Amino acid sequence: MSRNRRRGTAAAVVSAPAEPGRTASEIEEIEPFPRFDVVSDHSDHYFHAATQSIPAETLTKIMQEWKLLEQHLPESITVRAYEQRVNLLRAAVVGASATPYHDGLYFFDISFPPHYPTQPPRVHYRAFGYRINPNLYSGGVVCLSLLNTWHGKRKSERWNPTESTILQVLLSIQALVLNERPYYNEPGHGAFKPGTSGEKKSFAYNEEIFVLSCQSVLRLIKTPPKGFEAFVAWHFRDRARAILQACEAYANGRVRVGYFREGVPRGPSRVAVPEKFKQSIKRLYPELYQAFSQDGASLAGLSKELRLDETPRRGNPPPAPAGKGKKGLVVKVVGMVKKFLGLK
Repeated sequence: MSRNRRRGTAAAVVSAPAEPGRTASEIEEIEPFPRFDVVSDHSDHYFHAATQSIPAETLTKIMQEWKLLEQHLPESITVRAYEQRVNLLRAAVVGASATPYHDGLYFFDISFPPHYPTQPPRVHYRAFGYRINPNLYSGGVVCLSLLNTWHGKRKSERWNPTESTILQVLLSIQALVLNERPYYNEPGHGAFKPGTSGEKKSFAYNEEIFVLSCQSVLRLIKTPPKGFEAFVAWHFRDRARAILQACEAYANGRVRVGYFREGVPRGPSRVAVPEKFKQSIKRLYPELYQAFSQDGASLAGLSKELRLDETPRRGNPPPAPAGKGKKGLVVKVVGMVKKFLGLK
């Protein structure tokens, strides 16, 4: 992976700013990858074969997008551009906490059309054949009003050549697509209402999505996207313990899918766990454990096989945990999206 990034034609060495009480080297050990960087190998990019000449005015706009990404990407989104194909980008989005996507990595290949920004960018999701969201198809199609691949309810939600950006697209995917109740992203499912049949279907959908996300984790570890090999290994070494602990908590009905928190003690109540979901997690858990172990994750104290409670009790699901101190990632990202969209 390249350790240089470029602004226009000028290269600059990447270094993380030191936080209070920490040296720059300590920060590098904690998160050793820049959020925006330029790499050389684009051979596995979904749009790599679609070569088109890029007009000078489009190239200028693309350089502006690079600068915006360098300066404003949140810590949960990482982007790579390409030296020889400046019209291509690849983004890795970390699934936010309090969603069924937590601790996962979701990759998107992006292409700037020749007449960008008059036309919106093209975006392809690296799906591995799994449909993990109503807006993300198993073939990689991303259905989003901001990309003009969905009509949207309001004109302000669609691509605006004078205001819309790649950063806005990525923030929208993270906050509005990979959200806590993706079941309601599907047109016709209405709005969330507690205690309804829709809520039960939403719980079941989150269980299905979590299983597919775990399967995606295994595929990513085996075949990481080029330019992100070290990043994928580092991310799952860092999050392996949380993912395995969540698998155990969900399979035993200690908490609803999406509500897991590390270090939260077991409560007396239980939620009903469908046998199909339990067996899926039981099958995936040892595969995840082995994959994480081979990647060097520290898993001391965790079992190699899923531990199931013998007599789980059923009860009402606990409410989603309230944020403490700073706002949660989802709240912050939604706020950023609304700011970009000009919504109150």
